[in-house]
Amino acid sequence: MYVCMYLFIYSQCKASSLSDPAAATEEREHCRPAARLCQKGEGCSLAGQEPAGAGSSCWAGPGPARGRLWAGPSRAEGGRRRRRAAGMAAPGGLQRSVVLPAGRHSASLIFLHGSGDTGQGARTWVKQILNQDMAFQHIKVIYPTAPARPYTPMKGAFSTVWFDRYKISNDCPEHIESIDSMCRGLTDLINDEIKNGIAKNRILIGGFSMGGGMAMHLAYRFHQDLAGVFALSSFLNKDSAVYQTLKKTKSILPELFQCHGTADELVLYSWGEETNKMLKSLGVSTSLHTFPNLNHELNRTEIEKLKTWILKKLPIEAAETNE
Repeated sequence: MYVCMYLFIYSQCKASSLSDPAAATEEREHCRPAARLCQKGEGCSLAGQEPAGAGSSCWAGPGPARGRLWAGPSRAEGGRRRRRAAGMAAPGGLQRSVVLPAGRHSASLIFLHGSGDTGQGARTWVKQILNQDMAFQHIKVIYPTAPARPYTPMKGAFSTVWFDRYKISNDCPEHIESIDSMCRGLTDLINDEIKNGIAKNRILIGGFSMGGGMAMHLAYRFHQDLAGVFALSSFLNKDSAVYQTLKKTKSILPELFQCHGTADELVLYSWGEETNKMLKSLGVSTSLHTFPNLNHELNRTEIEKLKTWILKKLPIEAAETNE
């Protein structure tokens, strides 16, 4: 039954976008978190009840339009998001889901979710792929949740996104005001780890889709002394502020680990490839791992490659191995 509901959610999202092609890409992306949880038997309800899934704020009950399935925030969660955003919720107070290290904490990883998702949702997705949390002996894994804000590609509807966009394209201006605001909020998160005794060069940041784009802005414009950056199915706009900053930078830059599926219809593979080439030309040490036939998704091989890279950038310190 859940598989059928998944297909129905996804088809309804896709169909509802046909009348507005400009919003089609982003609406399908927003439908993914709800559909993904429903496919697993989590977070969906056929009778309009609140979700019972693993921290998801999405549901699959009857929607605002008669006969149409709503695969976005639940009505209760939507109200909470509007109330938080009405006061311009301070990004420094980001909600987060945390996987603690098994041993002594000596490094931290910040994983930013895609648009419309949550930190708990991203953690659950990774856990479903690996059949366990992405956990380490010495690294704390932090999955923050973006504060809700009006989102232009969704006609101003509130959504948990890291920044606003004028449209879903790599060939348009960036909404730099909202990007910079979120960079300040995520800087507070980095500073929290530093206050806990973690050196800045022992902190990695990255994410999926919009989360990867946010991470690139944060690291390459404001925190060039981080250990590294990862971007999964992500891109930067052609005239990104990141490129403008790097043109004036002469310091050593964090390494970029990038993954992208060739079948991605939401964030085109060519956008990710162009981002990689541009950053490399500006002095970033980059790797681009290509996944044939992978759509706008994560898979186990990709996460395992990411884990290997994380351990290369954040190895267990010598003192810990002797304990």
